[in-house]
Amino acid sequence: MFKKILIANRGEIACRVIKTARKMGIQTVAIYSDADRNALHVKMADEAVHIGPPPANQSYIVIDKVMDAIKQTGAEAVHPGYGFLSENPKFAEALEAAGVAFIGPPKGAIEAMGDKITSKKIAQEANVSTVPGYMGLIADADEAVKISNEIGYPVMIKASAGGGGKGMRIAWNDDEAREGFQSSKNEAASSFGDDRIFIEKFVTQPRHIEIQVLCDSHGNAVYLHERECSIQRRNQKVIEEAPSPFLDEVTRKAMGEQSVALAQAVGYTSAGTVEFIVDGDRNFYFLEMNTRLQVEHPVTELITGVDLVEQMIRVAAGEKLPFEQKDLKINGWAMESRLYAEDPYRGFLPSIGRLVRYRPPAEEASETGAVRNDTGVFEGGEISMYYDPMIAKLCTWAPDRATAIEEMRLALDGFELEGIGHNLPFLAAVYDHPKFTSGNMTTAFIEEEYPDGFDGVTLPDDTCARIAAACAAMHRVAEIRRTRISGRMDNHERHVGDDWVVALQGNAYEVTINADKAGADVSVGGKMLRVESDWTPGDPLARLMVDGAPLVLKVGKISGGFRVRYRGADLKVHVRTPRQAELAALMPEKLPPDTSKFLLCPMPGLIVKVNVEAGDEVQEGQALCTVEAMKMENILRAERKGVIKKVNAGAGDSLAVDDVIMEFE
Repeated sequence: MFKKILIANRGEIACRVIKTARKMGIQTVAIYSDADRNALHVKMADEAVHIGPPPANQSYIVIDKVMDAIKQTGAEAVHPGYGFLSENPKFAEALEAAGVAFIGPPKGAIEAMGDKITSKKIAQEANVSTVPGYMGLIADADEAVKISNEIGYPVMIKASAGGGGKGMRIAWNDDEAREGFQSSKNEAASSFGDDRIFIEKFVTQPRHIEIQVLCDSHGNAVYLHERECSIQRRNQKVIEEAPSPFLDEVTRKAMGEQSVALAQAVGYTSAGTVEFIVDGDRNFYFLEMNTRLQVEHPVTELITGVDLVEQMIRVAAGEKLPFEQKDLKINGWAMESRLYAEDPYRGFLPSIGRLVRYRPPAEEASETGAVRNDTGVFEGGEISMYYDPMIAKLCTWAPDRATAIEEMRLALDGFELEGIGHNLPFLAAVYDHPKFTSGNMTTAFIEEEYPDGFDGVTLPDDTCARIAAACAAMHRVAEIRRTRISGRMDNHERHVGDDWVVALQGNAYEVTINADKAGADVSVGGKMLRVESDWTPGDPLARLMVDGAPLVLKVGKISGGFRVRYRGADLKVHVRTPRQAELAALMPEKLPPDTSKFLLCPMPGLIVKVNVEAGDEVQEGQALCTVEAMKMENILRAERKGVIKKVNAGAGDSLAVDDVIMEFE
């Protein structure tokens, strides 16, 4: 077995590999850029080597710099994680030439499967079901439009060397095919250094289901069942689960066997994933093979008990797989939520900054439930603009799907994260959505259920009543503390009242509290609820039992009440005396400023292109400019017809959130 391995990656996956290596008694080497000098993976590793400036193309993906780090430290093997160099055959070749083991598949398998055009041809030859499409290279936008018409809209335009949602566009007509071809080509060139594009039929009502495979160098190959990854936004997975709520045993077996056949056809070793699109009738079509560890691998580990990173290391060291297909059973259900530094209230645009507070739920494991959090950040650390916006992967496991979902809800409720925009409220909303809980979803779930973006959740009345009871009880505790500090409780001069009016989400609840040493009986609109908690004023997280069920609220103080965040809702909860409530009803509402005549930069990013000039008349939906952030191009469009008064920024300018890009007359 290896004595020392280098992890050619950063963030949560580097930390993940270090944990397994440490468990196996293997020393680890981290590499880091200037931006990651104080990163968690650097602190966790036994050694760390600096490899350059923040941009990945000047540090993490420069093969010579990584090879130099290997020489400096004497690492015997390299785990590439995912992204960066994980699917680069030149890197595998450089390692082989240096006599260093690559903890991944052979160079030939990476080349064959890394090219989506070649991989589809190999899949067809291996009798794997494939999507109809054009497998040749496409010269320009005109040819892309012609091919799209021959296949029939809608079509998917994809980068041949792509992955992680980069360089992918869906086109429903000629204009979208032309525009999508150019955007995909640009993204592919900047992300992969390879701008080749191909086009295939877009399957309607699709579900994204993938099969995990594991192969050794002794001819043994198995599949570790499936993961469902249908909850996606812009082709980027958001929530994954294992197994899929949609597959039956017959389909699962067929997909697994075809995946193994494909892996064996290219002489595959190590862990890999075969991705399929599955229609409503359970017909499945090969999409691509990812010749690396997947971001969502933890859910497979949770239902099989197999440490995939450990097996990758053992296979690279020449060991045989310790199990056969018949040994791999599905045990329970697992969920994974990708926590991203992106603001759902601003169209999911990337967010950067300092993690002022970062307190994930405690990791635990038992026979009835488990919580796991794979992360690469820490409280006080920075989220930079140079890398993917993932903060953490929160996973839960339980014996069945419904319980795994409930475990995830409670884990998200208790996840404290402040300082940047993040998608935690959106994740919480999805887990409460009836279409998701029923398992009846497709890859269009987010697009269909949140067509205008995410503005938060409207909570049902019974939930609001529970929150009203909790906030009234917390307010009473805070009032008692305040009067004690001021000294006004001496000789019982001032009594904290029992009758309150709690206003939230446009409703007012009349509340009466009857407190005792263990908690309080709270009457909300005539219904009695028992509230128990050890919350103290100032705590940002309130864990309560309301009517015998847990209620976990993120709490902040505002004038006359609390800011409460719960299950995707962000609420101002005012707790007032009956007289205060009467007067508050007469107060005018403050209106937000009018920014309708400005195009504001929605995220920190780089202006790639400005499409208009001062004096131009623009139509609704017309592209105004392109902003690049965290490896993704974002086209900003006119919301309505108008005339450009002034353009304040040009290509190459770096802008902050809400910087004015242009003004309208």
